[in-house]
Amino acid sequence: MKRFIVGTEFWDVFPEAKIAVLVVKGINNHKLPEEEEHFLNLLNAGKQEAKKFLTEDTFSQNKVIQEWREAFSQFKTKKGARSSIEALLKRVDQDREFYPINPLVDSYNSVSLKYGVPCGGEDLQMIAGDLQLGTAKGGESFLPLGAEKEAPALPEEIIYQDDDGAICRSLNWREAQRTMLTENTENAVLVIESVTPEQHQRVNEAIEELKNLVDTHFQTKSSMKLLTRTDPAFDLE
Repeated sequence: MKRFIVGTEFWDVFPEAKIAVLVVKGINNHKLPEEEEHFLNLLNAGKQEAKKFLTEDTFSQNKVIQEWREAFSQFKTKKGARSSIEALLKRVDQDREFYPINPLVDSYNSVSLKYGVPCGGEDLQMIAGDLQLGTAKGGESFLPLGAEKEAPALPEEIIYQDDDGAICRSLNWREAQRTMLTENTENAVLVIESVTPEQHQRVNEAIEELKNLVDTHFQTKSSMKLLTRTDPAFDLE
């Protein structure tokens, strides 16, 4: 039985965190021409909603950005590593366009924008053994999305990993090519992160909306769970 397990070392750093998990199976994740406008509108709607998180003239002074930069200061990271939500909000701040990638990625990006929370996803069939969130020993194999050479994890860096190495580094900062969501993905695990009580309500709403988007589009019934320090594991199969 493949499981998602959040290790004690993660909770030692973020004792109040909550990790929302959504598992969806048996889907067709291909991007279809007739759906292009639907997902473009979904992403644009998320972009408009995201503007409510950008109330300060200086980008780094916005609360969501400050919260996640503070979180990243609590563990070892590569210089310049930022939460995925900061990268998305930076694009909003620069008034850049969002274009469809594939239905799963578009769905979680729209939710990430709307609720100001970091979201990510992995191809469940590409995960070797259990999916784990915890601290790296250092040197875990990692080929970043879009890169041509390995960029191994740092000691004490918080990473998602499996039996074959790192899957996502510095929480949801950098994605691995090996387990990335593609149009050929049939089974997936989606994750939304929250590390402070102030973020928890947004995560609760975000995972419910993501579940609804996924179930409606793929005509399936996904399963979800909110992982906490006292309940840190979820069966993925």
